[in-house]
Amino acid sequence: MSTADDHRARAVAALAEREYEEAGDAFTRAAWARLAAPREGQNPFEADENGWVGKGLGSFVIAAVAYRVADRPSRATHRGVEGVAVARDLDRAFDRPVQRACLDEFVADCRVAGGLDDAATAYGEAAEAYEAAAETVDSPQRWGTTPLFEAAAAPLQQAARSVADGEIAIAWEDLHGPDPSNPGQFLGHRARYKRQRFPELLERVVADGHLAAPRGTTEYGNANYRCPACESTDVNWVAGHTLCLRCSTPMTEQ
Repeated sequence: MSTADDHRARAVAALAEREYEEAGDAFTRAAWARLAAPREGQNPFEADENGWVGKGLGSFVIAAVAYRVADRPSRATHRGVEGVAVARDLDRAFDRPVQRACLDEFVADCRVAGGLDDAATAYGEAAEAYEAAAETVDSPQRWGTTPLFEAAAAPLQQAARSVADGEIAIAWEDLHGPDPSNPGQFLGHRARYKRQRFPELLERVVADGHLAAPRGTTEYGNANYRCPACESTDVNWVAGHTLCLRCSTPMTEQ
């Protein structure tokens, strides 16, 4: 297990125990570790069509959300500012305009999660960047499934399942436009959709005082596990943990 994965596993364990400040700390450490070494032997400042550094940026975003739930808004702000700075700096590392547009999307996410100003404007700038990059994009679906773009979607999806009984509340199809033959609109929809949904979802997660673990491999009605908190037998295996799909409590083996 890599250092970044180890920190992420600790973060998920903290979410399961409702220790949200601890989760924020662990997600932050995962972000730093992932940014230092996105993949074995990879320099984070070199062009990479997969965009593995996105996993580090995504960890900054979800760390800020965890701090907000823990009622540590100043820590959330620090992570948001940090994430904006890193995303701006990494812009020079990518030679693909569509990837730089995704970094603009990350900037907006960090502004929302960190409680910073001008998030709506930042999402507008990201949508415009996707439109400007359209002529260089041959397959928007392919870009949308790279680690960079998936990492940018993950915090929103995690926040959404936190208020949806653990289910997938925002699917890949929701996040993108309906027509992949129009790459600018197809990818720009990500930013416009987030501008509408992410602030509202974050407000609900903070009000509920609960941030779910990310969704991993799942099974409904597993005969071997039961949740001691809500009695569910629906399982979520993620980051080496066996959790309740519904409430993220560690499952009890039957």
